[in-house]
Amino acid sequence: MKTSLRQMKYIAAAVLGAGLTACASVPATAPFEVARLSAPPIDYAALLTHPERPLDDFKDDTARRPDEILAFAGLEHGMTVVEIEAGAGYYTELLSYGVGPEGNVFMQNPLAFDGFFGDAIAERLADDRLANVQAVRTNFDVLTVADNSADIVTWFLGPHELWFRPDGAPEEAFGNPQKAFAEIARVMKPEGVFVAIDHVAPAGSPVESGSETHRIDPAIITQFAEAAGLTLADSTDILANPDDDGTLSVFDPSLRRKTNRVVLKFRHAAP
Repeated sequence: MKTSLRQMKYIAAAVLGAGLTACASVPATAPFEVARLSAPPIDYAALLTHPERPLDDFKDDTARRPDEILAFAGLEHGMTVVEIEAGAGYYTELLSYGVGPEGNVFMQNPLAFDGFFGDAIAERLADDRLANVQAVRTNFDVLTVADNSADIVTWFLGPHELWFRPDGAPEEAFGNPQKAFAEIARVMKPEGVFVAIDHVAPAGSPVESGSETHRIDPAIITQFAEAAGLTLADSTDILANPDDDGTLSVFDPSLRRKTNRVVLKFRHAAP
């Protein structure tokens, strides 16, 4: 993997931080913390123009507004991010740049999703070009990530998939909903956040909307998150579209990449 100018600057800051800490005779774990605190804030807009970013990713930027979403999530250098249902890696790429060489990104997808992406994931991760990314191929209710290790857990355009049933598939084909949210809470650091984005179904819609229109009532996300010990901390209308009444499938040509989407941020509930 090529080392970008941004990465070189960050590495230099980390080395300097380590040297200063050693001189001060502080604990051995401090150099990383000093480097992280001394690193400049992420320029989220600059992530979109990273020289190694695949050209095909650019076409979705206007609809997805990733710089604003990552700012809302609070992404910082050196973080560990668990990206649930990462898909072909549109956000994986940006998360990898953002957390930098001291950070880690777990790119999770169910095995059953392999057919949707073809060779896209393999090509994105080829030749270790995103060296801080680890692919995780499990259902949503089995995250092979250590307890209390994630600064941020993301699930972008995905919680409804817990109720998606492909033809011939059993219920909970991609994981049990309660267990999935329990896994999210398990891997989060006490001060970590969970950020969920999904296509909005009308209030009161049943969970079956996840399979029928590929949408979800935001109240369902909050319900399962709270049952897992999380609490809603913030939300934003960055991706809202009041002209979408939530009744059509997200794949309807009139709504492709223009659906009304909810963006929610959760934290661990106060003890």
